[in-house]
Amino acid sequence: MKSGDDYRALGWAHGALTVQRLGAMLAPVTFLLADGRQVSPMHIAPWSNEPAAEALPGILRKLRGEWPCVPFGYSVPAEGWPEDWARVMGSPAPDEEIHGHSSNHDWAWRDSDSGSLSLMLAYPQGSEIERVERTVRPDPSAAAIDIEFKIAVRRACRLPIGLHPVFRLPIEPGAAALELGSFDEGGTYPHDVEPGAELFARDKSFTDLISVPTRAGGMADASRLPLAADTEELLQIEGVGGTVALANHADGYRVRLTWQKEHFPSLLLWYSNRGRKAAPWNGRHVAIGIEPICSPFGLGPATALAGNPIAQSGIATALEFSPEKPFVTRYRIEASAL
Repeated sequence: MKSGDDYRALGWAHGALTVQRLGAMLAPVTFLLADGRQVSPMHIAPWSNEPAAEALPGILRKLRGEWPCVPFGYSVPAEGWPEDWARVMGSPAPDEEIHGHSSNHDWAWRDSDSGSLSLMLAYPQGSEIERVERTVRPDPSAAAIDIEFKIAVRRACRLPIGLHPVFRLPIEPGAAALELGSFDEGGTYPHDVEPGAELFARDKSFTDLISVPTRAGGMADASRLPLAADTEELLQIEGVGGTVALANHADGYRVRLTWQKEHFPSLLLWYSNRGRKAAPWNGRHVAIGIEPICSPFGLGPATALAGNPIAQSGIATALEFSPEKPFVTRYRIEASAL
């Protein structure tokens, strides 16, 4: 397929969007608000157009916006983990890719009507997954995008899956706010996401995003973004109602994500706040991932399928798939003025 077809774009009365074949990632997106202002809430990694990026793994090469991950997560070594985690953390499969095949390869464009963009990716022959499909459709009457995602499998299986929206943040610390509404419980990562860039205490629970236990012994307000500290962290939230908003007070807009919570019972918050110093991050990456998941902290499929502490608590960390009935989920990204 010619390189000029690596991106396709759509414009509508309330904005414009671009989808790239690599990872089927959605960005940039510009919404036209009711008051006439234009806002672009989706994040694009600062190295996306740098020549050195071509040597990076697929998911990182042109990291941007929103995309689906099947299977979600990646395996990490069990050393130093709490015992209840370490005993269920399996080794990566030989063909494991970070956040799955779908995140690292070029999808193929499919025929679709003039008001949508549709893509498909076939998985390798040995995979339980046969193919994934994605349709991105702007709402003709609103500053909003509706997305449909399908998974077809070759045989019955269980898999962790997730959506990976990553949003742009203002420069000034605390100039944006996460609006989660009520939730049952949150948990901090049981280890270090990035050694030397820790903020939150390991393996602790909390019930309010404004009071998350820190490594130093106090509490941090994890709702106000960007964070002041150089850090790389993950929080997993249980019992969110299927909708979350990010209010960007610096730019005067709110972006809202809505999903089917029966498919994604947990929400993973990825705080990428200048914490990763190695290339290509180089201490310059600032964004928030607001990721509906069925997964334990994005750990690998082996851990997701085992009796990990989140699964033991009664919260699914993998979904059942059947070749008789393709999986279909729908979600929405919309913007409004503050």
